[in-house]
Amino acid sequence: MTNNKATIAVIGAGKWGQALHYALSVENEVFITSRSPRNIKNFCNLEKALSCDYLIIAIPAQEIHQWLRDNFVFKNQKILVASKGIEASTGKFLNDIYNEFVPESNIGYISGPSFASEVVKGLPTALVLNTINKDLYNEFSEFFPGFIKTYYSSDVIGAEITGAYKNVIAIAAGVCEGLGLGNNARASLISRGLVEMARFGKTFGAKDETFMGLSGAGDLFLTATSTMSRNFRVGLGLAQNKGLKQILEELGEVAEGVKTAQAIYKISNEKDIYTPIANEVKLVLEGKNPKESLKDLLSD
Repeated sequence: MTNNKATIAVIGAGKWGQALHYALSVENEVFITSRSPRNIKNFCNLEKALSCDYLIIAIPAQEIHQWLRDNFVFKNQKILVASKGIEASTGKFLNDIYNEFVPESNIGYISGPSFASEVVKGLPTALVLNTINKDLYNEFSEFFPGFIKTYYSSDVIGAEITGAYKNVIAIAAGVCEGLGLGNNARASLISRGLVEMARFGKTFGAKDETFMGLSGAGDLFLTATSTMSRNFRVGLGLAQNKGLKQILEELGEVAEGVKTAQAIYKISNEKDIYTPIANEVKLVLEGKNPKESLKDLLSD
């Protein structure tokens, strides 16, 4: 149970924000806010949410920089970031963006395999809370209910990259499934995707163990093998020759891998990193025939 003087708020009431609000509310009083009013227990306005001591921010990655500029004033709040992605327009990681507004010691990042729909059912889940400040981890970990096991990691950049990159590989896996390429192909794609993620991450100093743990392999295996994954469903739509606009309209939710693929393509070209799967995903999202993309991957 939180200290009586401590207050907690979730900012962002999409499915993941609502799932975290549900989980944290098991043992604490937790407020939640979003751009439009929602019929959710303890829904509040943004001003009240920002006055809380502990914030869990679940805003789509591409909106974070502007939201922070327009709304956020640092008042020594302690923050957990629940978004996963890389800013497409600049190629910035989320920790680079947040560090403009919040001291590193006051912020952590959630990673690990965690479908929102299972969290709201109280099903067992494991999460990694990534922060340079172990005390911050200890404080936030106490807020989580018994069905969520939390682990500590200081590899913030590794968590950032795995959380963002796995969505791109999930799109590729959805294409693979939609084309009916079989289990052998899907397993090969996912395992090579893990290698590609790790290669990309090492460029930025990420730790090997992050890619082999919950944040890397765990989240990748979950996201790239289930129709519960929005990004996987994007890939299925692409394999059916649907346009991206139609796919996203049918999805009705943000699929972070779409913009992240653009960001990885940009970064990998600038830094000369070999990222063949992410590159092909970016091109398929822009209209390249998935079967041509497959042929190019096999011949690369």
